[in-house]
Amino acid sequence: MADSPAPAQPSPIPTWAALVPVVTLVALLSLVILVVPQWKDGFEGTGHLPLLLSGAVGAIVAAAYGHRWEDLEKGIVRAISLSMGAVLILCVIGMLMGTWIAGGVVPALIHWGLDLLAPSYFLPTACAVCSAVSLVSGSSWSTAGTVGIALIGVGTALGVDPAMTAGAVVSGAYFGDKLSPMSDTTNLAPAMAGTDLFSHVRHMVWTTLPSWLIAMIVYAGLSLGTDVDTSAGSVDAIQQAIRTQFEPSILHLLPPVVVLVLVARQVPALPTLLLGAVLGGALAWGLEGASLADVLDAAMKGYKSTSGDAAVDELLSRGGLDSMAKTVLLILCAMTFGGVMESTGMLGVLAAQLLRGVRSAGSLIATTVLTSCGINIIAADQYISIVVPGRMYAAAFRERGLHPKNLSRALEDGGTLTSPLVPWNTCGAFMAATLMVSTTAYLPYAVLNYINPVVAIVYAMLGISIARLPAEAAAPPDPAAPSG
Repeated sequence: MADSPAPAQPSPIPTWAALVPVVTLVALLSLVILVVPQWKDGFEGTGHLPLLLSGAVGAIVAAAYGHRWEDLEKGIVRAISLSMGAVLILCVIGMLMGTWIAGGVVPALIHWGLDLLAPSYFLPTACAVCSAVSLVSGSSWSTAGTVGIALIGVGTALGVDPAMTAGAVVSGAYFGDKLSPMSDTTNLAPAMAGTDLFSHVRHMVWTTLPSWLIAMIVYAGLSLGTDVDTSAGSVDAIQQAIRTQFEPSILHLLPPVVVLVLVARQVPALPTLLLGAVLGGALAWGLEGASLADVLDAAMKGYKSTSGDAAVDELLSRGGLDSMAKTVLLILCAMTFGGVMESTGMLGVLAAQLLRGVRSAGSLIATTVLTSCGINIIAADQYISIVVPGRMYAAAFRERGLHPKNLSRALEDGGTLTSPLVPWNTCGAFMAATLMVSTTAYLPYAVLNYINPVVAIVYAMLGISIARLPAEAAAPPDPAAPSG
């Protein structure tokens, strides 16, 4: 019997056709996030459906150029498999947050963080408090929506310009959103780039810490000599509400200290965080008097605060494995879109156009930072600003012998940090509505958020803190890629 003919090879996809799924994604994101909420009160637009539908459009475009569904499906599965490490870590982080709140760890750290407020230096201390709270909670939105609101009230009572206070709050909130292992963006970026969580976090310190110090100097300068009242009733109210449920003690430092020690010893993230979750549950059971059922419920469904203070209850009613479902689904949807775009070569086609002027490792990193900033403006969503360039540039970083943690850091330097600076971005809209200060008003004072991308680009162009892959780990150059 004659051999069956080999399947025909797909035709190359031109740039204009590769742009169709991207344009579709931008249009659908605009519709779902900006337009539909105006039609229906309470509607929360997310990137889930736009990513899936844009992936479907990408599959149709690919099919028109001869790509088979079987190959597309393999590409999607391969892309999703790359994110499984991050998905497992996110699940454990949900459990950890639930048990750490139930065990009094997070409430104690927030309580002590609020003690840092120094009235004579209100702006730097406000930024420091939000940095500490967001680093512990991993959520810029929760930080701004609770402690941030309290600080706006305190600042107003002290005669501080609300725009200045909002800028300090946003800077502090996004410091933790970027660096905390509990943050979804901190897990998403290394998943897109192909590195591990703790390598990503350690590498980000090089650009984030200097930027944070610059911001603190600016805030100290703005606050220097300001005559303020020492009254901080709203902060006291938060602390009192925390004390009604928990009594902060030195024992509450045990889980975070153990986790930090293990991180410093480069123990893998999954067992480290799982041990942290278990220690939090042990504190909840042994120190806070929770039953085993309460501990398991906090790990699965999250902790439910009943202090009677709305701000504290909102801040502490979170965590649990269930709370990560939306983020996990977003990653799966994002990797479906990325799998189609990558396996069909469309991401490569678009990246080649953007990389035409790239002639060095520094210019590649700078291009990544600027692309993430641009997508925040165009697509109005910080997750998309991490997902799309993460998959676009992954191969280019490998081909140039650059460690993927350079890519993951650039994604956060450009994507996570600039998202609250765009008024129509979901993050910018949330911060403006929550803090009751317009995005354009607080933007000049959100120092960390616009200094960090500048520091990242300067580092890149000067060759500072650029990690290389071992020679045997670097991908061979792609003949179709631009030289340099």
